[in-house]
Amino acid sequence: MSENWDAEAATFDDEPDHGLRDDDTRAAWRELLLRHLPRPPARVADLGCGTGSLSVLLADEGFVVDGVDFSAAMVERAIVKAAGRGEVSFMVGDAADPPLPDGYDVVLCRHVLWALPDPAAALGRWVELLAPDGTLLLIEGVWHTGTGMSPERTLELVSGVAAEAELHPLDDPALWGDEVSDLRYLVVGRP
Repeated sequence: MSENWDAEAATFDDEPDHGLRDDDTRAAWRELLLRHLPRPPARVADLGCGTGSLSVLLADEGFVVDGVDFSAAMVERAIVKAAGRGEVSFMVGDAADPPLPDGYDVVLCRHVLWALPDPAAALGRWVELLAPDGTLLLIEGVWHTGTGMSPERTLELVSGVAAEAELHPLDDPALWGDEVSDLRYLVVGRP
């Protein structure tokens, strides 16, 4: 499976929401994330970080970020993208069971939960990574291809590990670089 993502690494950032190369798209993601994050220098675990665009965005804002992805090619690109930034690191690892210590203020995961074989177990592990007042930020969707996870299912899963779960639609075209016809959302969980 990692071979599939390794093959995607070279063109992964071509999507506006992946590469965050467009100023408006980058600003929209910055605004969205900062609205739900504690103040820097909070520690963030970016699980399934891909080429590290969100990790680098948050490091630029003063957060301490550890990115994990099971694609070595994606991690290689993330390391290059983060060059010169001291508060961001990347490693190859399983997002469902990341090789990270506990004590993160935030676990951030974008478009990964739906693809995991046991999302409930992954969420349980992610909550273990959090400091007592930590926050889960899960960006998910149901895409035009029919893949993904419904917001109801995501809320159900998060409610199994968190005392609080909030749903926020992500229908602002600036986040995606254009209008979208599918369903995209953020779930914020606090254990």
